[in-house]
Amino acid sequence: MGEATDAPVLVFDGDCPYCSVAAVALKRLEGVVAVPWEADPVGPFLDAQFDARPFAMVFVDPGEGRVYAGRAAAEELAGRAGTPGIVGGLVRDNYDRIASVVGALSGRDRDPDDFHEEYDLTDEARMLVDDLRAAASDPPPVAS
Repeated sequence: MGEATDAPVLVFDGDCPYCSVAAVALKRLEGVVAVPWEADPVGPFLDAQFDARPFAMVFVDPGEGRVYAGRAAAEELAGRAGTPGIVGGLVRDNYDRIASVVGALSGRDRDPDDFHEEYDLTDEARMLVDDLRAAASDPPPVAS
């Protein structure tokens, strides 16, 4: 694993209990830091990376200078977890169906946005990765 400043960051749906459990499990993978989509620094990071705030799973690897979104993020995470290539392909190919089922089970009232590619990490977004990491250690307060 590279330096802590190069550790990957996963942005996930923090309102989804299933996604939260998966995110906790992924924290053991190569020092991945998991940040809920609802955390304050996520919006500015997404603006800097995409010029938009897509509601999607986003996996950021600053060491490689890459950002994976949606199906591409799911496939990349499956690959890094050591799952066979066919499993990563199944996850990628069924991402929308899986997201829909998980959303229905968790009561989420929105579907993921149509962002499913691998992108170069923009310079502006790279400067905000540390803010994402800080949000992982200080999750947003639970609304009462």
